[in-house]
Amino acid sequence: MHPAARTHTTFRAGPTPVPQPRSRRIRSLIDADALRVLHRAARVLIDDLPELTDRLLAVLREQEPAYRTVLENDHTATWQEVYRSLRHSVTSLLDPRGTREAAHRCTWRIGVTRAEQGLPLDALLHAFRLGGSLVWQRLVEETTRSEPEDIRLLVHVATDVWNFVDEHCTLVADAYRQAERQLAWRRENRVRLLAAALLDGTSRIADLPETAERLCLPEHGRYVVVAVAGGRTQDLPPGGSAYWHAGVDVDHGIVLVGDEGGGEADRDPVAALALSTDGPAGRRVGIGSAVTGLAAVGDARRLADLALSICPPDGGTVRLTEHLPEALVVSCPELGATLTERVLGPLLRLEPADRDVLLDTLVAWFACEGSAQRAGERLYCHRNTVLNRLRRCEQLIGRSLARPHDVVEISLALTARRLLRG
Repeated sequence: MHPAARTHTTFRAGPTPVPQPRSRRIRSLIDADALRVLHRAARVLIDDLPELTDRLLAVLREQEPAYRTVLENDHTATWQEVYRSLRHSVTSLLDPRGTREAAHRCTWRIGVTRAEQGLPLDALLHAFRLGGSLVWQRLVEETTRSEPEDIRLLVHVATDVWNFVDEHCTLVADAYRQAERQLAWRRENRVRLLAAALLDGTSRIADLPETAERLCLPEHGRYVVVAVAGGRTQDLPPGGSAYWHAGVDVDHGIVLVGDEGGGEADRDPVAALALSTDGPAGRRVGIGSAVTGLAAVGDARRLADLALSICPPDGGTVRLTEHLPEALVVSCPELGATLTERVLGPLLRLEPADRDVLLDTLVAWFACEGSAQRAGERLYCHRNTVLNRLRRCEQLIGRSLARPHDVVEISLALTARRLLRG
């Protein structure tokens, strides 16, 4: 009545839980004669259990392709499991109360085992009903053979037999669904652990093939990592070309890009969608530079976090390859602070009002690509005023805006002050 195959691995530790059925089985009002007929036929069935097992397996092989595969892979274990299950079912006809708990445990284990093996639930329930039909058929056959006139009495116990079948169908389905939920949770958790190790750079080389399979990403593809803060990632690239790993403060996307080297690979349409400025207000997105292979994703994640640290506090998107000077400063804040003090120290020690005017003039002059005219328009002052302020800056810091080396130092120092301040 309970066809099943024994599994060689199980996720459960400790004793198998046996839930109570959803409702008490309602026994029909049968008299002593009907019980006598039922027990007499059931005792014969116990002796014929090997043959009954063979018959049920033959029906399953014919009607259920899923069971056909199980029988082909492990016929002996399947036969033994079916035999034990049928034995519990038939002995339950003789002593329902005394065998109830053992029968429930057997059915529960079957549901869990089948879920772990991936057998369809419909096939499992069909097998249980086939088992119930076969037991009832054998009860009728035996009663007809030994005492044909008692068939009318056997009819009185039909309700009890089929209530038993329905009860165990419900039980095995509950066990199957619970095991299926547990398996799904463990699969999802395994994927999260593999992705977290990949992003942390702690993934083992031996785990890379499994990681690639579970994340649906090629092991040797070309990737960028996208770091997102201040907004959810539902509107960013979905699975297939990317895997999104949710974090406490920052979400990371492992995005598959093109195979060619250089900037074109980084501008794959999937990555381009991640770079979209459309999104929740305040969302910050950092895009690292491309790496080759899942083994290098940890490095790509660090580059993405570096890009994210450069993003303006009020939101925006930063591609690391387009902000390398800022990245150099942020990647070593101690040197950035030293550079700021070394280059801009005399300016920074001025009175706040005087300091801010001169610093704003320097920033505007760099933003306008060295044009005093455009810097003046931005600052609402005459170009000569800009030039006078710039000469004062040169005198204070001991550097010339006409020397390329000094220009580089001043520009980096201004960048370091902006990014490292506060």
